Amino acid sequence: MAETILALAAQNLLSPIILFFALGLLAALVRSDLSVPEAAAKALSIYLLFAIGFKGGVSVSEHGVDANLLLTMLAGLVLSFAIPFAAFGLLRVMTALSVTDAAAVAGHYGSISIVTFVAATSVLQSQGIASEGYMVAVAAVMEAPAILSALWLVARFAKPADGSDRAQDTKGLWREILLNGSIVLLVGSFVIGFMTGPKGLTEIESFIVAPFKGVLCLFLLDMGLVAGRGLRASAHQLRPGLIAFGMLMPVIGSLAGLTAATLIGLSAGGTVLLMTLSASASYIAVPAAMRVALPEANPSIYLTMSLGITFPFNLTIGIPLYLSIAQAIGG
Repeated sequence: MAETILALAAQNLLSPIILFFALGLLAALVRSDLSVPEAAAKALSIYLLFAIGFKGGVSVSEHGVDANLLLTMLAGLVLSFAIPFAAFGLLRVMTALSVTDAAAVAGHYGSISIVTFVAATSVLQSQGIASEGYMVAVAAVMEAPAILSALWLVARFAKPADGSDRAQDTKGLWREILLNGSIVLLVGSFVIGFMTGPKGLTEIESFIVAPFKGVLCLFLLDMGLVAGRGLRASAHQLRPGLIAFGMLMPVIGSLAGLTAATLIGLSAGGTVLLMTLSASASYIAVPAAMRVALPEANPSIYLTMSLGITFPFNLTIGIPLYLSIAQAIGG
């Protein structure tokens, strides 16, 4: 299996989406003035969320709502709640992070990276491997529960430095979680895709199918730039324990996803996607919520961990590893 993983990793490394991420990362590390305007980066993000959600809704419309879909969504919910506890325990053993910083980082690892999910989908398509179309609904379900787990960990093991009651911020936090732009757009597009079905997809297919990978390349170029700047600015904070955690935790999360997918009976493609969701770390929804709920947590740590270490790990090594394991288990 090691040879298969290496072959898939080499193939993945030579794909345009990975090479554009590498270009952005390298440009930032060598202090190039290459940049993607903030408005353009936001537009790329909006396009990707819209296209992913809409196509997922169409797939569910064609597939229909059944027990497997509901079970997979329930599994995603449980995984998102549970993974932060494992991450928190591991961080407390492997690093010297404070309780608050460890909980904030752990919350990122229970949530998901939609771009990592899209990259895994692209790999499956290039390999000719089908997957359940409703996995995008599972991704939407897994965005928020980890935030609640992180807050429980802080409430249980730490006290606010100013002695304030975190419950006072509950209303603002729930608004940040439920009305976060990425979640609203992803879920809303999914519902519209589900309502309009294949006919709706036909009407806008030329906009959300053919250009998709090109837009993804530009988005990953920007992600590479952001990751490179984060690594450059926070290199002094990345101790060996943190770096090791950033590469070990995705593997642990993926094995939890594998267990759930096997119990449900997902296809090999669906198993890879659930493993990828369980292995990824948020850099959009959770950071936004952490700014409201845990302003004392250090964003340079949790953003650099999720975007600078785990995101590249999953793109280059993780996804080929998850695919090889899923194929080996599924025969």
